[in-house]
Amino acid sequence: MSMHVIVCGAGQVGGFAAEILAHQGHSITVIDVDKARLRTLGDTLDVSIFEGNGVNASILREAGAAKADLLLAATTSDEVNLLTSSIAKSIGTKRTIARVHSSVFYESIGLDYGAHFHIDGLICPESAAAEAIANTLRNPGAHAIETFGRGQIEMHEIPVSPGVEAIGKPLSELRLPAGSRLLAVIHDGRASSPTAQTTFHQGDTVVLVANSDTFSAARKLFYKDKIPRKRIAILGADATTIWLARALRERAFAVKLFVTSRDRAEELAQQLSWVTVVNADPTDPAIFEEENLREYHAFVALTHDDEDNILACAFAKSRGLPSAYAIVQKRRYLHLLEHVAIDEAFSPRLVAAKQVIGMLDDSGFRRIAVIEEGVLEAYAMRIGASCSLCGTPLFEITDFPGWIVAAIEHNDHVSVPDRTATFSVGDRLIVVGPPAIESKLRKTLTGR
Repeated sequence: MSMHVIVCGAGQVGGFAAEILAHQGHSITVIDVDKARLRTLGDTLDVSIFEGNGVNASILREAGAAKADLLLAATTSDEVNLLTSSIAKSIGTKRTIARVHSSVFYESIGLDYGAHFHIDGLICPESAAAEAIANTLRNPGAHAIETFGRGQIEMHEIPVSPGVEAIGKPLSELRLPAGSRLLAVIHDGRASSPTAQTTFHQGDTVVLVANSDTFSAARKLFYKDKIPRKRIAILGADATTIWLARALRERAFAVKLFVTSRDRAEELAQQLSWVTVVNADPTDPAIFEEENLREYHAFVALTHDDEDNILACAFAKSRGLPSAYAIVQKRRYLHLLEHVAIDEAFSPRLVAAKQVIGMLDDSGFRRIAVIEEGVLEAYAMRIGASCSLCGTPLFEITDFPGWIVAAIEHNDHVSVPDRTATFSVGDRLIVVGPPAIESKLRKTLTGR
């Protein structure tokens, strides 16, 4: 169903979201103070454009905010985005999303800013991209399937490696940490839901979901990391860099941050006391050797310039680093990554667009991942008012053979449930199970 979406801010995040949503057939209106940006979007996309500031209620009314399905405020100013979203909500926009950079707003330090301004969602592309990179660094050999609740929950496919505790044991004898669940086992290429009798073999793949703070402990049952403490080199100095440094603030990582601006290097050295900050360019061969970067385990390039990031990673790989990751915003560069041996690229604006599309989805039920086509799939759903199972402990629900509840989101808090957990109307569930139960799940839990 086509919806009316207003995008305030035609920069990288807003412009890209407008492009994706327009291609999906939605009616898009873009507001920006930059006439040139608006002209470019208007010439290339089927969108309506308004020159002006989104905090101007008259502009919002003229753009149709009173009847809009969604407003995304994605300017470079957090304060403008919060205020624009709040005004649009008061005018009548059904749902609003504000893009923010600061952890003060995103993590609601001192105040729940989203609730205070009556905003339906806050997104921070830099934080989401940093969390994705951190997950990759934390879980070598694992394939990320999905991350939920601002990185609170992780779901990964993990190969069962030689010599780990799980091999030869049934699931009933494994002590999975609280806040973790095994969702599937892939043996000889076939996926199945685990039972208490499921036994694990070298070469199997398991699908594990866990709270982010317990994931590493749960993973150790199935995967043995050969490197006890990883050395990570980062090039960058913006918000994504800070988010990543914070995400890697744990004993498993030794982080060295390279910043080319002396003033910024001094500032970040004060702000990130657990990180070694170096005012130098690691792509300078002399600096590379002086800092002994050849012995590091991964290189991450997070500058604002895609070309610089790609070249820096290519340089690091050519000098022997086993892994290199980059922020790459422009899609036209993605086909080059394989040729320069970059292991993975991350795009904050693509992450943001995915989040917006997810919030625009009003179906109440959608497939979010495929573990094995036609055998096991993951679904996200919103519990409807007609659901008769609210308040029932999970272990008492036997209506859906093979289903496993991977996560429950209640009042913006996401957790991996144990067998005694319950859910309520309005909660969001992530469920893994065979496609045969999809229709019954949808009808019973969402009422649709």
